Amino acid sequence: VVMSELLQTVLPDTGNSSAEEQKAQGREEIAASSAVGTAEEKAAELAAAGKVGTAGAAEKTTAEKGEAEKSERISRAGRLKKMFSARRIALMAVFAALSYVVSLLEIAIFPSTPAFFLKLDLGNVFILLIGFLLGPVEGIIVCAIKELLRIFTSGTGGVGELANILVTTSFLLLPTVMYRFHKGLKVVIPSLVGGCLIASGMALLANRFILFQAFGIADIPGTFAETWGYILAFNLIKTSLVSLLTLLLYKRLSLFLKKMKI
Repeated sequence: VVMSELLQTVLPDTGNSSAEEQKAQGREEIAASSAVGTAEEKAAELAAAGKVGTAGAAEKTTAEKGEAEKSERISRAGRLKKMFSARRIALMAVFAALSYVVSLLEIAIFPSTPAFFLKLDLGNVFILLIGFLLGPVEGIIVCAIKELLRIFTSGTGGVGELANILVTTSFLLLPTVMYRFHKGLKVVIPSLVGGCLIASGMALLANRFILFQAFGIADIPGTFAETWGYILAFNLIKTSLVSLLTLLLYKRLSLFLKKMKI
């Protein structure tokens, strides 16, 4: 009887203890699963936030790139508008007309030689001046307009004018481009010397491979051998005179254009 009472007393306590342990274990499992669920939810939220942040950064980069392209287009349009303003176009037209008129006053400096066809004119003074005053692009445009006008009065059918455009462009590019970045005689004079040499070399090539071919000269190598020295001397004289006159006229014209706000 004592043993049974003891067992009855002990067994209910053990059952209660086991039940309590099971309940505690259940609570721990629920808490653990809840913690895992919370961690997964936080990870998902962080991943979503990261995706949103990446998408936002990409959209921001695209928007910034679009704004930069728009600003560049506006800036380019502004530069073109400034380059071809009404006053600048009028000035280019005046210089093209002056260059054309002066180019009609030609002098043959080797009349009794195989290079009798070489005739000196100083129309390029105005082309070089506009290149210094406004820029190399404007100088090339004035040169092209002047040569287009000459087609109607020359007998070369446009071939001589094409050669003149090539030679004149090779002459003015170096000094006018250099002048955009470095002003002063210390830079202008050496660049003009370089332009004279480049133009003289281009004149030799233009005569040998364009003019002699177009005019149907039978013995091109022989004719070139007889005339290349005259061609070189002629172009060195011409470009030197044009350079000297440009230097003498440029300063006064520059001050005048500044007053005119061109």
